[in-house]
Amino acid sequence: MQIKYTIFSTEWGYFGLAGTKHCLFRSHLPCPKPEIAEKRLLKGLNGAKFDQSYFHTLQEHIIAYFKGTYVNFYKRIPLSLQELSPFNQSVLNACREIPYGSTTTYGSLAKSIRKPLASRAVGSALSQNPLPLIIPCHRVIRNDRKMGGFTAYGGTQLKYRMLKLEKESA
Repeated sequence: MQIKYTIFSTEWGYFGLAGTKHCLFRSHLPCPKPEIAEKRLLKGLNGAKFDQSYFHTLQEHIIAYFKGTYVNFYKRIPLSLQELSPFNQSVLNACREIPYGSTTTYGSLAKSIRKPLASRAVGSALSQNPLPLIIPCHRVIRNDRKMGGFTAYGGTQLKYRMLKLEKESA
């Protein structure tokens, strides 16, 4: 199946999407240069073809999100998580249900998937999220209300900015 991708501009930088005609399997949060987004998005994806119109409506929603508009990505976009372990899939599917403008803790997310002692494993699964923003791992914080980790480009500062943006526009 042909892999397509796009890199497009948002208020916060260049965002990337990759997948097939029918489903998305990678996203890349904004970074300052399109070359950085492209290189990171396509790591290990040989033969991907650029398509500026790829998931065009989703591009418009992402652009609106970074302008401060409420956007609900919950269950609207067909995703492929097949390459992940069943545990990681369950964590990411549970994370996908965290409402816009809200946060939860690693421990609470672990309880929601019936693995109450797995908060560290939940954090590890979130660090491997191939679809940041679409699967809102930025909404998961530590029990002490601190940010916790964020492996996406921009690190915890980006996580904080995204949470602040959502709280202000919720």
